[in-house]
Amino acid sequence: MITPMRDRMARCPGMASAVARRSLALGTGMTAAIAVGGCGAGEEQGPPAPEVTVAKPVLRDVVLSAEFTGTTRAVESVEVRARVAGVLERIAFQPSTMVDEGQLLFVIEQEQYRAARDEALGTMRAAVADSALKESNLERVLQAAQTEAVSEQDVDRARAERDAAIAAVLTARGRLNRAQLDLDYTEVRSPITGQVGRNRVDAGNLVGQSEPTLLTTVNRIDPIFVYFDAPESLVLSMLDFERRRDQYSEEELSELGKAYISTAADEDFPHEGRIDFVGNTVDPTTGTIEMRAAVPNGNDVLFPGLFVRVRMPGLLRKDAILVNETAVGTDLGGKYVMVVGEGNLVEQRYVSLGQLQDDGMIVVMDGLSADEVYVSNGLLRARPGFPVTPLTEEEMAARLAEVLTQTGGAVEGRMGADETGQGEPEDAAAAEPAAAEPSGEEGADGEAGAAAEREGGE
Repeated sequence: MITPMRDRMARCPGMASAVARRSLALGTGMTAAIAVGGCGAGEEQGPPAPEVTVAKPVLRDVVLSAEFTGTTRAVESVEVRARVAGVLERIAFQPSTMVDEGQLLFVIEQEQYRAARDEALGTMRAAVADSALKESNLERVLQAAQTEAVSEQDVDRARAERDAAIAAVLTARGRLNRAQLDLDYTEVRSPITGQVGRNRVDAGNLVGQSEPTLLTTVNRIDPIFVYFDAPESLVLSMLDFERRRDQYSEEELSELGKAYISTAADEDFPHEGRIDFVGNTVDPTTGTIEMRAAVPNGNDVLFPGLFVRVRMPGLLRKDAILVNETAVGTDLGGKYVMVVGEGNLVEQRYVSLGQLQDDGMIVVMDGLSADEVYVSNGLLRARPGFPVTPLTEEEMAARLAEVLTQTGGAVEGRMGADETGQGEPEDAAAAEPAAAEPSGEEGADGEAGAAAEREGGE
């Protein structure tokens, strides 16, 4: 320890006085530490540049798209209600099954309506018979009038009675039709083909007495509609692309007009549909336009009222620039990436971003070129204007493995020394006397340094 310290003092003019002063104040045991830490500031280099993981942007074709939230609705939805009053006698369907148009669903008591129909039928037949009689009487009166056997007044009376009889037939026929219609309403049938819900009323209950009672609902869900609101700027751009289709290739327009749907149970967007409706009014409070997509639903996995995500693709962007999303930072200026330039100096580069891809890469619309290198991991260690040590992912993985190996060996050695009870305690005991009892030569050095300091002060 003495010889290296002397050498260090010899190389550092003025070091002797400082060492002597600190030795008197703190004890000679600190001399070595002061010598090591206080000399050579001009000779030793600063800390090495921090290591960061770098990568180059990925180039690939991507379809730019936008995502929205929406809800599903049935193409047709019908409330089946009781149109006549009576006791519900029978339920003729199984809930949550497909029914055809005209299929019987409910039966309401029919006796009173059948009796009313028969009564109306008898009334109509009587009216028809009376009309036939009045027609015959008119013919006889007309014949008698030719021989002046009856007066003109008799002819007019016979003709009026015939017309009244015809009117009575029409009235009776209308009542018969109404009675037959009420009887038909006792058999409640499905107005459309679709999936029927549950019965809202059980058999034996009185229905249709004060109002048309809701019995069940039927929805046609293949295809199914998805309604969502899109920003007016996006809708106008889409319509502009449609008007200028001849300026783009079929490949670029291949996804335009499609819509992909994802439910809460889906990890991706497995349901494909097409946009079939764009609203004609912009909501002034939100700046959005209502849109609708028709989605095939042959397997009946989508139901009305679902909360879904809608991905609407746009144009195909060839050779798009993509970076890892974790490499993107945010501050008051916007989104940025750290670019490693000449001399491994870091530059903070603000970028315009596009859509996040499923693999964690994000599209860079502007601000970064394909031949530049960006910091993909270690943003906190990269400071604009300062150098870094760039490593690829493979090099960084190898460096981490090396550090873990060295750390693991040191820990194992220390654990072995602790288990045997040897090593550190003996070394510490041996070191204590040396620290407590300075050698004569070190004391001489201390006195010489103090004398030199006094002379310098004088």
